[in-house]
Amino acid sequence: MSAGAPVDPRGPRFAAAVTSVVLAVVLVTGWWPLLAAQTVVFAIGAFVGLRPAPYSVLYRLLVAPRLGPPTEREDAAPLRFAQAVGFVFALAGTVGYAAGLTTLGVVATAFALFAALLNAVFNFCLGCEMYLLIKRFTPRAEQAS
Repeated sequence: MSAGAPVDPRGPRFAAAVTSVVLAVVLVTGWWPLLAAQTVVFAIGAFVGLRPAPYSVLYRLLVAPRLGPPTEREDAAPLRFAQAVGFVFALAGTVGYAAGLTTLGVVATAFALFAALLNAVFNFCLGCEMYLLIKRFTPRAEQAS
């Protein structure tokens, strides 16, 4: 299964900025249904693909036409892994808030916000770096001779 076509690296950074705003609103208001919606956004990016993910669609329709063409492309696999990591934290936060475990909700949401802000502000994708480290230290199957 392919992770998808290489992507314009400005798109994931835009998505991280939108995600940061959403997660900050959740932390300020405690309105967990918004976190549940963000969880769905992460799930689409991780398990369906980056192209149909809502923030990718917004980027392609509203932002990309106002920019020049990208000078480089990024592999989609690390980005999809990062979306899966975001999904896990957002799901934990949603369950925490919904179950009345507010501390779990706040902590999980704060971790997701931290990672999103790293990407949005510093162009450092924590989930992508995790993916690369895991890939580096995962033994590869030997090819049969």
